[in-house]
Amino acid sequence: MRWPPWLAAWLACACGACVAGRPAALCASRGLCPAPRGTNASQPAPGHCLRRRGAAGLCAWPLASDSLLDSFPTDGIQENYVRNVRNCIFSIVYPTPFKSRVRLVVVSKEVLENILDLDISVKETSDFLQFVSGGNVIVGSVPLAHRYGGHQFGSWAGQLGDGRAHLIGVYTNRHGERWELQLKGSGRTPYSRNGDGRAVLRSSVREFLCSEAMHYLGIPTSRAASLVVSDDDVWRDQFYNGNIKKERGAIVLRLAKSWFRIGSLEILAHSGELDLQRRLLDFIIQEHFPSIAMNDSDRYLEFFSTVVSETADLIALWMSVGFAHGVCNTDNFSLLSITIDYGPFGFMDSYDPNFVPNTSDDERRYKIGNQANVGLFNLSKLLQALNPLLDPRQKQLASQILEGYGEHYYSRFTELFRTKLGLLGENKNDNYLIAFLLKLMEDTKADFTMTFRQLSEITEDQLKELCIPEEFWALQDLGKHKLFSEWVTMYLLRLNRNKGDSDTKRRTRMTTVNPRYILRNWMAESAVQKADLNDFSEVHLLQQVLQHPFQRQQAAEKAGYSLRPPAWAKDLKVSCSS
Repeated sequence: MRWPPWLAAWLACACGACVAGRPAALCASRGLCPAPRGTNASQPAPGHCLRRRGAAGLCAWPLASDSLLDSFPTDGIQENYVRNVRNCIFSIVYPTPFKSRVRLVVVSKEVLENILDLDISVKETSDFLQFVSGGNVIVGSVPLAHRYGGHQFGSWAGQLGDGRAHLIGVYTNRHGERWELQLKGSGRTPYSRNGDGRAVLRSSVREFLCSEAMHYLGIPTSRAASLVVSDDDVWRDQFYNGNIKKERGAIVLRLAKSWFRIGSLEILAHSGELDLQRRLLDFIIQEHFPSIAMNDSDRYLEFFSTVVSETADLIALWMSVGFAHGVCNTDNFSLLSITIDYGPFGFMDSYDPNFVPNTSDDERRYKIGNQANVGLFNLSKLLQALNPLLDPRQKQLASQILEGYGEHYYSRFTELFRTKLGLLGENKNDNYLIAFLLKLMEDTKADFTMTFRQLSEITEDQLKELCIPEEFWALQDLGKHKLFSEWVTMYLLRLNRNKGDSDTKRRTRMTTVNPRYILRNWMAESAVQKADLNDFSEVHLLQQVLQHPFQRQQAAEKAGYSLRPPAWAKDLKVSCSS
């Protein structure tokens, strides 16, 4: 029987090896196989399909870029050099492969199997290593760098864009979920400005671990599928003090439902590209906001209203786990209200509303206690970008929506902290009880995470007697405050108003929302230092521990992850350099 050419190609790929000598174009016509790369890193090379190594390969994996390429004009200039780009959403640009040996550091089994529908054994193949390190792209996908702008530290910065990231395709999985795959650290693009397009191992370890940790904490976030490290030299002035040192280049394969951010719309508004802005907005609404009807003349207003409320929800969630993003610029704020672009982030140790994880933030603009205000600023810039598309009535309504942001945020914040304290229902004094506790924590420098966790574990009888066991070290710190007993009395009275509750139920409930383990800076730093010596054991340990942040784990306890942070952790610094 004579097979049709496309079916012959599929059978050849599916059975484990492309037909020897079959041109790549034949497989490419069906989007079946990874495309080999030539010597020119900016262009795909002609040639033959890669030989398959087992059924776990990427041969018939349907990664594609059609939904984006068909929806938007791309940059008319094909050459990869830094420039001012106009009248497009993306530039077509290919990743730049590493020149030296590449090693796979870690993968997320859940992301590979539950999101990307790949068997975990795929990580053992050379095709996978080439794919996640930017050496090969899947035929059917076209790598893109996104053009966007943004307000950075309060000022308009003009064109920014994906300066070291490549969107390598869109995948729709068996659940019908659409995911955009992006390599971070994969080389220069037209938006690289003065950068080299690379990311280094220390920041890549932090991004991989934190994006996964946030997911398991229940906070909307981008995900991380893999992390690779090379032996390529990358030079960085980590703290911008003239101390340039050699580091190793690394790449994270990260995923999000969308990478569009506030800056995606800002750049179009600032450039007067209003038709393209409408086109982008309609695409985002149709793909990601199914509750909004495309024939609704108020759809942009509805979109703005949703982004306002979901941004408030996201920042309240950050606050509930003591997370400071570090660089809350408009180009780092997702239109889908997920956490993206992990850089100089940090989880608080001691509670301090002035906590700033980023040493580059001299003015403390992005301190943890100011994140809600920064969210309002960023949303005001989103509204400013949308205004040319709104009529006078819609502009007035949009302003009223923005005015409601603070109330929405405060309501969500209170709800989350009420839950963290195990309170059922609502009481007019709950806000005071929460604020009172936070003030005691601030005065005593009590550990944020472990104060709430230990309140989840201590019994009401122990609290009533002010008998704090030694293992509850954060509560012992809190207990040094002269007003601690007064707060405990108020708290116990409030707990007594929980109808149908018991102390056992309360503690069980609280341990499901108050994590025992978070990615503290000292833990990430310890993993990075070992990784620099090619010891990735702590990266793997943290990955496993952070998948179950609410459960006591023997390995985590042995590693000291629930103990008082070590003294040397106080001197740790994180900057924008990565």
